[in-house]
Amino acid sequence: MSEPQLHVVTGAFGYSGRYIAFRLLDLGHRVRTLTNSVDRANPFRDRVEAVRYRFDDVDAMADSLRGAAVLYNTYWVRFNHRTFTHAEAVENTRRLFEAARRGGVGRIVHVSITNPSEDSDLEYFQGKAALERALRETGIPHSILRPTVLFGKEDILINNIAWMLRRLPFFGVFGDGQYQLQPIYVDDLAKLAVDEGASTGSRTIDAIGPETFTYRELVKTIGRIIGKPRPIVSVPPWLGYWVGCIVGKLVGDTVVTKEEIEGLMRNLLVTKSPPAGPTRLTDWARENASTLGAKYASELARRRDRSAAYERL
Repeated sequence: MSEPQLHVVTGAFGYSGRYIAFRLLDLGHRVRTLTNSVDRANPFRDRVEAVRYRFDDVDAMADSLRGAAVLYNTYWVRFNHRTFTHAEAVENTRRLFEAARRGGVGRIVHVSITNPSEDSDLEYFQGKAALERALRETGIPHSILRPTVLFGKEDILINNIAWMLRRLPFFGVFGDGQYQLQPIYVDDLAKLAVDEGASTGSRTIDAIGPETFTYRELVKTIGRIIGKPRPIVSVPPWLGYWVGCIVGKLVGDTVVTKEEIEGLMRNLLVTKSPPAGPTRLTDWARENASTLGAKYASELARRRDRSAAYERL
């Protein structure tokens, strides 16, 4: 019997990386994770080896990737903060790709974002586009997955919309709320990633779910499903941002950023591609209506506490 293949997943103790790792283990692969949180509670026990990122030493990081059939990269930061920035994430990912090249990794599956552009004035979308180019320049066969918004039990965005609907008498949407998004279930993304890990050649896929919502429709749908329908009012984007800042102060988190609002309102989270996953957000929300939004999900709390497991909300 042949030895199991080594597959390396970045951030397997986190969100999307966790689902990818579980699927790889189910297929009998040997799984290693690169992570900044080697002390985080390990949902896999001894089945996944944890190795710390070595962005400061590309050769050392190459050694941790040597022999890997596939690298699944989910590493990124959602927004700029005093302790992490998009620019650092871009540079670190470039080093990860170079380490993969030096380590002889056979294939890379990289998670990007819909509608990236190096000409964008939004650093998130510009950085993602730059990394797609950097990956192509390595010459390593690869798949680039471009999801919009993920949903699942460790989700932040959908969960926190529901959290606010449970607590506020009305919900404000930025502008008219008619811009669209196509959420994909996190395990559908994981299945797509693992399927692409087993493929050949190089391709780019818009990883979108089967339902398209306007933002206003999304909020209305979630409110109805969790039994908290609220009046939805249009507010100027600047006002919505500052309300988000006030809520952020109360919960000790960054609720929303100006770039996130701008990207959403520019319709950058929607494409005309066919769905890449079958799970409908409406079905999943109904199945999880009693817990969706019951607790606030904090991005910064997850980064501050590198030992606690991501809570399944």
